[in-house]
Amino acid sequence: MTTVPSFNIGIEEEYQIIDPETRELRSYITEMLEAGKMVLAEQIKAELHQSIVEIGTSVCNTPAEARAELVRLRRGVMDLAAQKGLKIAAAGTHPFSNWQTQEITPFERYAGVKNDMKMLAQQLLIFGTHVHIGIENREFMIDALNVVRYFMPHVLALSTSSPFWVGQETGLKSYRSIVFRNFPRTGTPPRLSSWAEFERYRDTLVHTRSIPDGTKIWWDARPNFNYPTLEFRVCDVCTRVDEAVCIAAIFQALIYKLWKLRQQNMTFRVYSSSLIDENKWRAVRYGIEGKLIDFGKGEEMPARDLIREMIGWFLDDVLDELGTRKEVEYAYRILEEGTSAERQLRTFRETNSLHAVVDQLIRETEEGVM
Repeated sequence: MTTVPSFNIGIEEEYQIIDPETRELRSYITEMLEAGKMVLAEQIKAELHQSIVEIGTSVCNTPAEARAELVRLRRGVMDLAAQKGLKIAAAGTHPFSNWQTQEITPFERYAGVKNDMKMLAQQLLIFGTHVHIGIENREFMIDALNVVRYFMPHVLALSTSSPFWVGQETGLKSYRSIVFRNFPRTGTPPRLSSWAEFERYRDTLVHTRSIPDGTKIWWDARPNFNYPTLEFRVCDVCTRVDEAVCIAAIFQALIYKLWKLRQQNMTFRVYSSSLIDENKWRAVRYGIEGKLIDFGKGEEMPARDLIREMIGWFLDDVLDELGTRKEVEYAYRILEEGTSAERQLRTFRETNSLHAVVDQLIRETEEGVM
């Protein structure tokens, strides 16, 4: 009997710990964890750098539940930071803090990453949103992964929040993606023939001591090593909580739509990783302001048009079934007002101040939370 996926949702977010006077990143995660475990238990975690704090929601059945979780967790982390007079901001990169001066979290797993990756680990001062969608049927998970790769640049474009790096305007909307691409086993996942092929790949790397386990496969989307979920890792961390919920709702709707098609013995065309990488580069460089390639037509089109088509044509018939039309269609507001990256750039051009950009990020991270 075919296992129907749960389509449940989990969201992880990585935040910046900010000194509100200097607007610099502050190494504080070890102290925050000591207090945070009493309040947020295992939902607050350290990351590679001490200036990063990560949260993870519980398993949620709907985007509305995920929103309530994110609001609670963001507020909890902000309260913990406030005990030391610090702030929290959500953006894919800090506008000007230097990766060379950041402290690595003194835990064994991060010491191992630093030893393996050397300078690349020190440079990894980036912040992402990871969305888990529950898929208990392993073969469908692989089928869905093969197809949904096409849409990942569309969703990345909506999430872009990292236009600055070490005090410079990079000219890119997701510089985080460029930094992370230096790590091995990252980027667009390959097309896989089956769950067994994925297991052989993972087991070969473990057997040859290339990786300790599947958590070190860092593709833009991957079968999660610990949970029966497809984990989307392509997006910058979303500055506003409603942006994060929108991104999660889109991924849930995409998987649900692919399941419905499968029940009718239908699917969506699968494209090569090399073609998808072309669209990913366009999303990284221009975000929603640029053009993406419609591979079916063999033409480039405005990214906004293809994102509207993804929602209004491909996903429209499942949104009311899922009850997520409001959350998914928040993407239209992003298309109108701009992503976090565009808003940061506008503030910088108006003020010529990266401190003002940090202040804006702090305010927007608190929207609907504090």
